[in-house]
Amino acid sequence: MASVVPLKEKRLMDIKRGKLPSGILMRDFTPKGIAGALQRGYYRYYNSYINVKKGSVAGVSMVLAAYVLFNYCCSYEELKHERRRKHH
Repeated sequence: MASVVPLKEKRLMDIKRGKLPSGILMRDFTPKGIAGALQRGYYRYYNSYINVKKGSVAGVSMVLAAYVLFNYCCSYEELKHERRRKHH
């Protein structure tokens, strides 16, 4: 017989669509909870892409792509005004 896992202990990807709002509200949004979530994400990324026997450039290139995308989003307002100027 399968044991019932409480909604609070389920991973976010395992929660059904109808129970998603209540599942999100049960998460820990204190600074300690957010820091723990960031730490778990970092360790998951590190163990999946960096700390492997046969590594490749995929892990580092994802970080570089995220950095470029973040900088583009930060400077989007300035770039938007640049493209509407006439250059003549």
